Amino acid sequence: MFRVTVRDHIMIAHSLEGEVFGPAQRLHGATYVVDATFAGPDLDADGILVDIGRATDVVHEVLGRLHYRNLDDERTGTIGLAGQNTSTEVLARWVADRLAERAAAGDLGPGGRQLASILVTLHESHVAWASYERPV
Repeated sequence: MFRVTVRDHIMIAHSLEGEVFGPAQRLHGATYVVDATFAGPDLDADGILVDIGRATDVVHEVLGRLHYRNLDDERTGTIGLAGQNTSTEVLARWVADRLAERAAAGDLGPGGRQLASILVTLHESHVAWASYERPV
């Protein structure tokens, strides 16, 4: 299995509902380093899995929908987070789903349509992160 990973970041504000979140129930900011890993069994005729330049641009565009936003405002918004706690895990799934849509549309180059999976990891800090992997 071949894998290509690109990295970007987002800065968001949000609060989390539920006693389990302690002080994170209050509005706070978070900066995530985001890794998107594209995996597939085959390379294209050029010897690549996906176009790294395109992958970098697509990840940046997808993350741009969250960057510098208060995600509490999006719980009733139109970007697909309505009614959800915007935990790191939920955000990783949201990003992976958008990337899968873009891969299917051919936005990662021809190899993007042949991917087996996409893994998105949001690093909250140097000691804590969460990931979501989905088939494509």
